[in-house]
Amino acid sequence: MAKKPDKEAPAPEGEEGAEGEAPAKKKPPILIIAIAAGVLVLGGGGAAAFFLLKPKPAAEAGEHGEKKEEKKEKKKEEKKEEKKDGEKGAEGAAGTPVIKEGPDGIVFYTLPDIVVNMQTADGKSTFLKLKLTFELPDEETADELTPNLPRLQDMFQTFLRELRPEDLNGSQGTYQLRVELLRRVNLVAAPAKVNAVLIEEMLIN
Repeated sequence: MAKKPDKEAPAPEGEEGAEGEAPAKKKPPILIIAIAAGVLVLGGGGAAAFFLLKPKPAAEAGEHGEKKEEKKEKKKEEKKEEKKDGEKGAEGAAGTPVIKEGPDGIVFYTLPDIVVNMQTADGKSTFLKLKLTFELPDEETADELTPNLPRLQDMFQTFLRELRPEDLNGSQGTYQLRVELLRRVNLVAAPAKVNAVLIEEMLIN
């Protein structure tokens, strides 16, 4: 009788090891390559994002500077419009100052007409009418004066009522009136300063 073939001899350990370890040896290099590629992609993307999204100080400063200049221009335009409105209002309604630009950057600030009842020796009613204009160094002084206009008018009324018609006689009387009015308006305008008080009209009746 023929002998049954013996069980296949086991493959040599070296061959089994080679066949079984081959896949295991291939996996680590694939993983390392994948990880390295991922790191490169993420690193490259991060670097690109950093450089592209990084704010540019110079550009930002330029934009802020432009915005500030635009705001200043808008404020100047608004002030001009307010002045025009003020001039129109002064023409149509009493109690509104008129602000006009003068030569060499000065500003003329014309008050509403002031009318007061003066004291007289014989007790007769005598009225003084004044039209005053202040010479201001800049627009900022005008902006500070306007909110204080009621206080300024009250101060002038109180002072002028104490005067007598003879106090205003001649050039000396007019000069003294200017000095006193200038001193009082500078008390209200401080720390700003008014250059001069101009008497455009003075009537005593």
